[in-house]
Amino acid sequence: MDKRLLTIQDISCVGQCSLTVALPIISACGIETAVLPSSILSTHTAGFSGYTFHDLTDDMDSILAHWKKEGIKFDAFYTGYVSKAQIPLILKIMEETANPGALRIVDPVMADHGKLYTGFDADFPLEMVKLCKGADVIMPNLTEAAFLLQEEYRGDNRFDEDYDETYIVGLLERLMGLGAKNVILTGVSYAHNQLGCACFDGKSIGYYFREPLKAQMHGTGDVFASTVAGALCRGKSLLDAASLGADMVVESMKATLDDKEHWYGVKFEKALPWLTQHI
Repeated sequence: MDKRLLTIQDISCVGQCSLTVALPIISACGIETAVLPSSILSTHTAGFSGYTFHDLTDDMDSILAHWKKEGIKFDAFYTGYVSKAQIPLILKIMEETANPGALRIVDPVMADHGKLYTGFDADFPLEMVKLCKGADVIMPNLTEAAFLLQEEYRGDNRFDEDYDETYIVGLLERLMGLGAKNVILTGVSYAHNQLGCACFDGKSIGYYFREPLKAQMHGTGDVFASTVAGALCRGKSLLDAASLGADMVVESMKATLDDKEHWYGVKFEKALPWLTQHI
């Protein structure tokens, strides 16, 4: 039986992020992908100005009611950018539309570089913890990990004296204590020529690193998380899924490097053939 995944996150109509990334990538993994938009933006918020924003919280209950009437169920859930008010509704949707053994994959999108994204208040991380509790996989970056744990953010300078493997292991263990079954921590590195992720299943920690490219690009987190979600639905292990996600990010960035005018995202579309070959 083919699997059906529901992804719940925003639509940025232009900008190669969120749902416009998740739908094609997870579909390319061979997974039927249903969507529940949390909001609609004309563009993403990084680098564009004057963008439009429309919240869709009020539509969620009626959508759920229709799904229940039609007997629609899901084998996996993958959440991204959502609002605080939507989290109780998302938990309800998961509870009432899940097939037995359905995966819950949470990308706790809310912060980077030590700061919460615009629109999120100081209480948002505590609400996000509720979504992480019981999740099969959570995928925070270093900033989001600190906010989830209500800890001081040490910075993402991976060569700082406070940033070592002991610190990362401690983060993983404390994140697991939030109630998630598995953790993928992104943005991890212990050397100048490596950047990647750490995976923890409660028993052992696995790492996957690539040599970092000399570029900063928008949307790479969505490419990573979407690839991981698709790979997990295909039965890949936690580390294999994370490794594929990291490789997909690198392939997408490589396809974008030569186009200096393409500042707003990565050309992940160029890497989709690579993904279908390696999934």
